[in-house]
Amino acid sequence: MRAARQWTAAHLDSLPWEDASAADTAHSVLLSVSELVTNAHLHAEGTAHLVLSWDGVCVHVSVADGDPRLPRPKEADADGDVGAMSGRGLGIVTVLADSWDVHACHGGKAITACFRPVGAPDPHAHPNPHTGPPAGPGGACRS
Repeated sequence: MRAARQWTAAHLDSLPWEDASAADTAHSVLLSVSELVTNAHLHAEGTAHLVLSWDGVCVHVSVADGDPRLPRPKEADADGDVGAMSGRGLGIVTVLADSWDVHACHGGKAITACFRPVGAPDPHAHPNPHTGPPAGPGGACRS
């Protein structure tokens, strides 16, 4: 986990962000990396693969693993299960990321979360914005 965060932090430091909000975005990315990599190690057999990409506006964080089960965010428990030690990872990513999705990929899955500094244009904007996983079975793996 620590290695994934350190690797991510080093790459985020190299980005040409000019806005002061980039620090907040970087913290959101780092926390999301922790959650996604932890989930991959807890729920999937084998290794997890972390990929970061920068398109000039957004940082895309992808974590792929060998577990073909597509995750769904857990609904809030009516009893307020505040003592639970797990089950909040995707909820955290949902709050921090501008968008995220999951796709079936090479016998497993890839979860990609996108982050942009405050005020940056949304390159993913379209008439039907989507935040969270697709409603149906996963599609093709995206890099």
